[in-house]
Amino acid sequence: MRFGPVPLAEAEGSVLAHAVALPDRRLAKGRSLGAADIEALSAIGMGEIVVARLDAEDIGEDEAATLIATRIAPDHMTLSPASTGRLNLHAAVDGLFVATRARVDRFNRVDPAMTLACLADHVAVRAGDMVATIKIIPLAVNRRRAEEAAAILGEAPAFAVKPFLAHTVSLIATTLPSLKPQVMDKTRRVLDDRLRRSGSCLVRESRVAHREDAVADAIRRAIDDPGAEPGAKPGAEPAERPKLVIVFGASAVTDADDVIPAAIRLAGGTVDHVGMPVDPGNLLVLGTIGDVRIIGAPGCARSPKENGFDWVLDRLIAGETVGATEITGMGVGGLLAEIPTRPRPRARGKVDGSEEKARPRLIVRSVVLAAGQASRMGSAGHHKLLAEFDGVPLVRRTTEVALAASAAPVTVVTGHREADIRDALSGLDLVFAQNDDFASGMASSLITGLDSIGAEADGMLVLLADMPGVTADDLRRLIAAFEAHGSEAHGGEAVVRAVYGGKRGNPVILPRALFPALRRLEGDVGARHVIENGNLPVVDVDIGPAAHLDLDTPDAIAAAGGVLRG
Repeated sequence: MRFGPVPLAEAEGSVLAHAVALPDRRLAKGRSLGAADIEALSAIGMGEIVVARLDAEDIGEDEAATLIATRIAPDHMTLSPASTGRLNLHAAVDGLFVATRARVDRFNRVDPAMTLACLADHVAVRAGDMVATIKIIPLAVNRRRAEEAAAILGEAPAFAVKPFLAHTVSLIATTLPSLKPQVMDKTRRVLDDRLRRSGSCLVRESRVAHREDAVADAIRRAIDDPGAEPGAKPGAEPAERPKLVIVFGASAVTDADDVIPAAIRLAGGTVDHVGMPVDPGNLLVLGTIGDVRIIGAPGCARSPKENGFDWVLDRLIAGETVGATEITGMGVGGLLAEIPTRPRPRARGKVDGSEEKARPRLIVRSVVLAAGQASRMGSAGHHKLLAEFDGVPLVRRTTEVALAASAAPVTVVTGHREADIRDALSGLDLVFAQNDDFASGMASSLITGLDSIGAEADGMLVLLADMPGVTADDLRRLIAAFEAHGSEAHGGEAVVRAVYGGKRGNPVILPRALFPALRRLEGDVGARHVIENGNLPVVDVDIGPAAHLDLDTPDAIAAAGGVLRG
């Protein structure tokens, strides 16, 4: 390929190196110039233009990217059409992205004109996430070199998406007088949310004394005699035999002969490994009984934040082999973000050893709006929030997501059919705020929620109760974005909202600076105009289609997989 300026009269058939704006249109970079293009360029006074002239052995950037992509096994990935020399690959399923660094490096060393970038090895992805991109740097490359690079990807997979496989899971939690039941309740909620993305589910929960014999007995019963969950009503369906047993100890594991590893051996299993070079997550235990894997979860796994437990759980659920070799290979990259709420977080300090004052974390309170009249549900009188998804009322499903996303209290604003909504939420640790003026519209519900969250709140996360696609992970991303803008420069005064494809949606986090304006709202209006007129930074977080999916009609509920009940 020859690149550079040429007289315009000699440019026909060449590839345009840089976009050119004409009075009536734009000639894009990479365009093969025809006679009409030459005439139009001459009309604006151009006498010379920068182009690429391909030799016989060259192929264009898009053809090269496509040629390379054809050698990639497409299992569980989708390929976009090549454009301007770039071709992107996306996950087709929720799963675990795995990559072979040596093969990607070999590809990138064939010719600097051809590049391949991908996610890090063993990263959990959702369907639609971009996992890799091929980029051809110049406008054309030598065909033989492109084929050489493509052959490397054809020898063996350089990367893949391993789908998450639905697992049945049994939870065992040990108890001590110092451990509050609320902590164990939250632990289950957090674990439920972790499992949900793979379609996995808890089939049994047992709470037993923090003793070797009690834990061993619980493990044996979970595997050999699943039965019904302890405390289940007579006649309840028996639980399935689990593929995975997770044990949360009331006290941390400090030795290979401590309660949890000793219990695994007493139950007839083997302890594959104690400890892992990932922090938070060091105190994990991994064992096996027959075809069932046992995880002794570290205390940090009670938090939804990423830790070593996630690394092991994701691999197991994706069907990966996990043993001592794999765990001891996790050290590089294993220093993760600190979880401030764990009992002994890493010390904060400056390089010289002096203590650095930690910036106070911003306080975000979640408010679920469930007061509306569901006026578009027709004459049958059904309430959309009582529609069931997988046997769970929509309002409960949404509220459980809010609970799983944060340790902070969650407020539910009720109004229309208050008793039915409360009944659907029975047993959950919530703050209820009744909006007696619910018929006036959403503004009154926002104000009711605002009144309930306390003066210490830096932000209010507003979640509509009829949004079934929003996950706890989505909410955590919004909260993390709000906290990230909590520097002294911003003072936490930024709006964070969910978007999809650049279009605003819900949920949204409203900062304290907007609270006075929210209190002045009237009628059936939300916070949109308050945000637009607030002169504050707005941080958009793309959470996918869930940002726009709210259910207002019977048809919408049916299309989303719901069943009308109440």
